[in-house]
Amino acid sequence: MTPTFFDKIAGAPKAELHIHIEGSLEPELIFKLAQRNGVRLPYESIEALRAAYAFTDLQSFLDIYYAGASVLLHEQDFYDMTMAYVERALADNVVHTEIFFDPQTHTERGVAIETVVAGIERALADGEKRGLSSKLILCFLRHLSEESALATFEAALPLFDQYAHRLVGVGLDSSEQGNPPSKFARVFAKARERGLKLVAHAGEEGPPAYVEQALDLLKVDRIDHGVRSIESPTLVKRLADTRIALTVCPLSNLKLCVFDDLKQHTLKSLLAQGVAVTINSDDPAYFGGYVNTNYLATVEALGLADAEVYTIIRNGFEASFVTPAARDALLAKLDAYWRSH
Repeated sequence: MTPTFFDKIAGAPKAELHIHIEGSLEPELIFKLAQRNGVRLPYESIEALRAAYAFTDLQSFLDIYYAGASVLLHEQDFYDMTMAYVERALADNVVHTEIFFDPQTHTERGVAIETVVAGIERALADGEKRGLSSKLILCFLRHLSEESALATFEAALPLFDQYAHRLVGVGLDSSEQGNPPSKFARVFAKARERGLKLVAHAGEEGPPAYVEQALDLLKVDRIDHGVRSIESPTLVKRLADTRIALTVCPLSNLKLCVFDDLKQHTLKSLLAQGVAVTINSDDPAYFGGYVNTNYLATVEALGLADAEVYTIIRNGFEASFVTPAARDALLAKLDAYWRSH
């Protein structure tokens, strides 16, 4: 990849549609918040915590992810975490982001859902003043019961009204294996009745059948990950025909051993078959890179051409949960940039 192409990609306006805000907690901030809140961590230093980031699968990552989240107790903690991500996103020329958060990770520790959302919202409002538009998606932890998800949804109902401008949807994350989308059909039906946007992690560690369940039973608007969809030609054609976007996270897939080598990644093949793939960072503090790092590593590994990169960035804006007018403005911004470079 030439330095000029590198710079063009890095400077392009982008959307990020798959970012877990708790997964943006860098070790330095984890230790700072632990000290501020008197939380004892199972790691004696920042270096020891970073050294633990040698994951073998999704669960080995989640164990450390939840330990890191234990330092988040007060509204200011959620503000500080979110603001740190906002700074990183702006530095990578992200102009629109749709952020996941996991309320059950916090309510199980006695932190009120209102505290979580208030801190995140305050930071996103500050980010908006600096040119980063954003939406917020409440995710259910799939390793917990649907009853827990239903209780979380009910508790969050006033927040969907209070923050209707920002809190626009629900999602499904955490350990995929043994927790099919079908487990959460009722809570997604309730969210759909309220007119909320719907997304779900599927086809990362789980099989293509999980992607089909997310589409057929949960009736999602987007699939998070979805990289194993390639195993089913019928599913690939369906995704291409319906323009259901996949929010792909290449460095996450590499770090969690979904692929042994980024050169093996299915993104290029899916893109060639007309699937609306996008590039995102997932849990960037843990997986070695924010959006630009994911773009550049993927372009280099898969040999993506100028037109392919443009299409991936465009897919991100087209798949975003913004108004048609806002989407047109974002696409115009991308087109003006791409033509001028």
